[in-house]
Amino acid sequence: MNEASRPNIHHMEERADLAAAFRWTAREGMHEGVANHFSLAVNPEGTRFLINPFGRHFARMKATDLLLLDANDPATLERPDAPDPTAWGLHGAIHRACPHARCVMHVHSIHATVLACLQDSRLPPVDQNSAMFFGRHVVDASYGGMAFAEEGSRCAGLLRNPKVRTMIMGNHGVLVIGETVAETFNRLYYFERAAETYIRALQTGQPLRVLSDEIAEKTAREWEAYPDLAGRFLAEIRALLDAEAADYRG
Repeated sequence: MNEASRPNIHHMEERADLAAAFRWTAREGMHEGVANHFSLAVNPEGTRFLINPFGRHFARMKATDLLLLDANDPATLERPDAPDPTAWGLHGAIHRACPHARCVMHVHSIHATVLACLQDSRLPPVDQNSAMFFGRHVVDASYGGMAFAEEGSRCAGLLRNPKVRTMIMGNHGVLVIGETVAETFNRLYYFERAAETYIRALQTGQPLRVLSDEIAEKTAREWEAYPDLAGRFLAEIRALLDAEAADYRG
C-alpha cells in the first residue's frame, strides 16, 4: 500500500509545498506533457523522498498524489504504483549520492533547454538574475540518453560539489537542487528567467555587456543573503492557489 492510500498521510506540509510548486510550474509553462519530475527528501539521510506519480499532469497535482519512495529499495519499479522509470533513475540516484540535495527539480523548460542545446551552454552573468548562478552551475556536456539508472548515476556525480546547485543538462534540460521546496523552486524560476534574457539578448546579434567576475560573484552572494525571498514567493503562490485552486492541498 502506498502512503497516499493510508488513513494518516505523513509530511502534509511538505506535500502541499511540492504540489503548489507543480501547479505553478504548469502556470508558468515550464512543464512538458506529463514528463519531468520534482522530488523532496523527508528523512535526515535524504534517501526517502516524495515524487510525482507516473503520468500525472503538473496542473492536477495534489499533495496526496505524491509517492513516497526509498532510494535504496531495488524493488521500487516493481510496485503497482511504480514511478516513471526515468524519474527513478535520475532522482533515485541523486537522493542516494547527494544528501545535500534535499529537493530536486528537473524540467525541459523552453529557454533553459535552448541554452542546453548551444555548443557553449554556460550562463554568463549578463544581468542581475543570471548573476545569481555565477560559479554555481555546472554544464553536463556528456548526454548519454534517457535518464535510466546508468545515466542517472552519471548525472548525480556532477552534483557532489555542494556549491553547485544548478545543472544545465546538455541536449536535455535543467536540474536544480536545494534544501527546501521554496529555495529550489525559486532557483528553477529564476534560472528560466535568466536563460530567457540571455537567449533573447543573443537574438539581437549585438555585443553583450557581461558583468565582471568580481561584480557577478558579489551579486550572487547578495542573492544568497537576501531575506527569505524564496519563502515569501512560495507563500504567495500558495495563497493564490488557496484562493483559486485549493484542491492542491488534498
